[in-house]
Amino acid sequence: MRKIRMGMVGGGDGAFIGAVHRIAANLDGQIELVCGAFCSEADRSIASGLGLYLPESRCYANFETMMRTEAELGDNQRMDFVAIVTPNHLHFPVARLALANGFHVMSDKPATFSLTEALELRDLVTKTGLLYGLTHTYTGYPLVKEARARIAAGELGTIRKVMVEYSQGWLAAREEDADNKQAAWRLDPSQAGISSCMGDIGVHAANLAEYVSGTLITEMSADLTAFVDGRELDDDGSILLRFDNGARGVLSASQVSVGEENNLRLRIYGEHGGLEWNQQEPNTLWLKWPDRPTEMLRASGPGLSPAAESNSRTPAGHPEGYLEAFANLYRLFADQVRARISGDTIGAQAEDLPGIEEAVRGMAFIEHAVASSASDEKWHVLPQY
Repeated sequence: MRKIRMGMVGGGDGAFIGAVHRIAANLDGQIELVCGAFCSEADRSIASGLGLYLPESRCYANFETMMRTEAELGDNQRMDFVAIVTPNHLHFPVARLALANGFHVMSDKPATFSLTEALELRDLVTKTGLLYGLTHTYTGYPLVKEARARIAAGELGTIRKVMVEYSQGWLAAREEDADNKQAAWRLDPSQAGISSCMGDIGVHAANLAEYVSGTLITEMSADLTAFVDGRELDDDGSILLRFDNGARGVLSASQVSVGEENNLRLRIYGEHGGLEWNQQEPNTLWLKWPDRPTEMLRASGPGLSPAAESNSRTPAGHPEGYLEAFANLYRLFADQVRARISGDTIGAQAEDLPGIEEAVRGMAFIEHAVASSASDEKWHVLPQY
């Protein structure tokens, strides 16, 4: 019995998402950070590691040195997995090297810089047999899991309509010119890839729609744009969707909706009822019926599914949010790693974690959304890779 040992690439001093990953990984006491290459600049990388109270010998100048050195350490010392929290263009090189050296991978989304890399990554995960997790955070909320369970149980009947909106306003002005590093790399094609808005938040919306509805997007008609002058990548987009069960949908994502914070909202309607969930009020799930009053379900409240209960941490009325949902993903991944170490079978709850197939679907969604927007064809097929 021991903690699962985590290394980190990216997430150095001043990086937003790296700190979130570390908090989430630490929340259940199952994981400890033991090493890292936290920045592309060697001095800053080592200083960031020392600032996290890591021994200097485990603070690396770059991820290549980190992988090679960690692989040479004994089983009682080396990291078990690496968390990748870099800009998009480094996700695949880091994951590839980690897998080649025998380490499991937990990556921020999107999984890779391109669909081609995502398909190669899937081949590597399959070949090595190592674990791969993807931090689609919103799947970790208890009431998202409750919504998924209700639909899977058939309570809403056949799904007909899926509406998902992810609106932010933080890029309504040229933040990339204001020494905002988070904005700068997300709007830089050499680091972000072919999309900003759809690659950063639209892919979250698509994943949430598929995860909860239990259906897959098969066709799309996209309209992406860059409203702010001088941008190469999209900062707003709307997409009509078709799903594999015949359902229709609408996905809207924006980084220029002035006044919006992190407004992720999901509505799903079936032949017998509907549901609604909003990430800014995550402890409430609304169920809507044609012949009885609307129901309000609350996190940790009575009548929830085992999946929702197992991902709830506090008694009803004590709000849970983003960090707890993020931590749920790390707890599930730690369970997977621990099962692999002990030779046990991974439990059903631990399998409920986005992985390599979601990684491929996410990159396929991004690339085909961009292609659809550039096409004169009304409908664009999203192949099932």
